[in-house]
Amino acid sequence: MTVGRGIKVYAVGLLLAAAIACSRGPLRVDTIQLGRSLNPDNSVASHCSTFKHNETVYVAVLTADKGAGTIGAKWSYAGRVIDEPKKEVSYRGAAATEFHLQSAAGFPPGDYKVEISLDGAPAGSRTFRVDQ
Repeated sequence: MTVGRGIKVYAVGLLLAAAIACSRGPLRVDTIQLGRSLNPDNSVASHCSTFKHNETVYVAVLTADKGAGTIGAKWSYAGRVIDEPKKEVSYRGAAATEFHLQSAAGFPPGDYKVEISLDGAPAGSRTFRVDQ
């Protein structure tokens, strides 16, 4: 391989790496929605903050623009973590990432919280209540 050709191959490699890095840019959390049901695009259809003990609780994390990262939802009740799922996501535009909490036996009444993180950093939270 000649030196000129080696430089061209190297330059093309750098351009490809830069393009990949740009497509994996950081996400930005725009809105956190809480409710009883979801729309087809994973945004919340029925917003609320009070639930019955046998309902599924949905949280939708709306992100703006393109990007990639890890979105987490830490669900807690009475100061104890119930569940802490995470999702690796990569979007080409604005999107909604859904998490839900459900219990076959039903939730005990009281105050709950869901904390959202993006790449391990806090991105916001929502509180909600479960009634009998």
